[in-house]
Amino acid sequence: MKYTIGLDYGSDSCRALIVEVETGKEIASSVKYYKRWMQGKYCDPHANQYRQHPLDYIEALEESVKEALGKLPAGTAGNVVGISFDTTGSTPALIDKDGQVLALRPEFAENPNAMFILWKDHTAIREAARINEVAKRWPIDYTAYEGGIYSSEWVWAKIARVLKADKSIVNDAYSWIEHCDWMPALITGTTKPADIVRSRCAAGHKAMWLKEWDGLPSEEFLVEVAPELKGFRESLFHETYTSDVKVGNLAPEWAERLGLPTTVAVGVGAFDCHMGAVGAEIKPKTFVRVIGTSTCDIMVASYEDMHDKLVPGICGQVDGSVIPGMTGLEAGQSGFGDIYAWFKSVLAWPLEKILKESSLVEQATKDRLIEEVLDKLIPALSEEAAKIPVADSSALAIDWMNGRRTPDANQLVKGTITGLNLASSAPLVFKALVEATAFGSKAIVDRFLENGIEIDSVIGIGGISLKSPLVMQTLADVLGMPIKVAKSEQACALGAAMFASVAAGVHPDIKSAQKAMGQGFAFEYKPDMQRHEVYMRLYAKYRKLGEFTETILDS
Repeated sequence: MKYTIGLDYGSDSCRALIVEVETGKEIASSVKYYKRWMQGKYCDPHANQYRQHPLDYIEALEESVKEALGKLPAGTAGNVVGISFDTTGSTPALIDKDGQVLALRPEFAENPNAMFILWKDHTAIREAARINEVAKRWPIDYTAYEGGIYSSEWVWAKIARVLKADKSIVNDAYSWIEHCDWMPALITGTTKPADIVRSRCAAGHKAMWLKEWDGLPSEEFLVEVAPELKGFRESLFHETYTSDVKVGNLAPEWAERLGLPTTVAVGVGAFDCHMGAVGAEIKPKTFVRVIGTSTCDIMVASYEDMHDKLVPGICGQVDGSVIPGMTGLEAGQSGFGDIYAWFKSVLAWPLEKILKESSLVEQATKDRLIEEVLDKLIPALSEEAAKIPVADSSALAIDWMNGRRTPDANQLVKGTITGLNLASSAPLVFKALVEATAFGSKAIVDRFLENGIEIDSVIGIGGISLKSPLVMQTLADVLGMPIKVAKSEQACALGAAMFASVAAGVHPDIKSAQKAMGQGFAFEYKPDMQRHEVYMRLYAKYRKLGEFTETILDS
């Protein structure tokens, strides 16, 4: 029996999933959290700075793979034939001439600017604005295939930002690398910048790469955006590769560290949501929502169906970024589960600040009490919120607490809650936040439909889709569409395992891998069309409130 390993790097942890390639059966898995990240190191939420140390990624890789392999029958680790990675993105880091991430060098070991810049780091808002300003007057609009608006969440803005902010790293910064490209390079030993195999998914959606204009934006454009970017284009790449391509085999050092043979094939990496959509068996006219701390929305379309369409305000349309031979389209929300977590944090303030310091209760009891309340807070809010009827007069919120990814990226916007009175309860406010995230989803769906991209089914994947009936039913009611929920709790890792099976030569292409390894759907949420009618009136108010928030409050 042959196995592949899908490695899913999320915002907080790495998951290793071992899958049987003929059936898609999930054999074993392991999750390891990033130690430094969990301690809050190198981050400053007030400044929207979120950095991750490469050692967190390395340690999580080794620990998760070894633990998952330890759950297999003795002697069967040799049956693993392939490994592929998915990661968050755009999560880039600067590298030196040897391909070493700067933070792995002793002199930069504690420097956040030398580390990976997590997808939700928004320190580069000014640099993104500069890219957009230059692009709109340049002979070639390099943002055209990325929705026409470049985001502070993406690689060029982030690299320009850290180079401007920190002169101590400039002389050693030779090039940059995305997290999804670094992991395959690391374990195959191909870390020299010229040898690194670059992901079509990452380069096309976040780095303004397009084959038709010889790859990345021109040197002249980049220098006009930021003089600090001078020379970077020459040290980067022209070609990119889809995730069915093999990077190489496991290097002897990493074969020993992981307990695997050197015959293991390593595939080209991609972003988590794109591989998650594959794991959820995406096909044309299917709208896949990867729902977690944020959302990422993925579609694929044939070249014929695209007809040279350019969809404005999304996160790009890239040939082969999801399924080779088709155009991949990406959108999403900068905040989704993070918004619920924020509200939980607000409500938990007395517990964590007052109860924790109380002398009336012994420490062990306080700790258990706080833990119990925090565990039950969101489920209790959801239960009570579900009892509140949908009404035109309900409280209304805007879901931009972490900026807006799509439609029309703008990381300067802020969230809003209105319509409150002295009778407004915590469950009512929570309900308004859930509805706001659904309205943000509706805005994305509308943008696709308005531009001739057909949607005939919706699929949800991720923890929230499997665990929150309130959120998913609200989403179905707002969209007025049924939503299927993928059976696999680990669709992103499963998608990576599917790509690994193709890179290893077991399946001829990703469609064959999907057919053999797909796990189907757990259940389906069907919309209540009466509630949908009420929600459409609320949605009209949401659009007006969003316009007011963006044009008046944020100005």
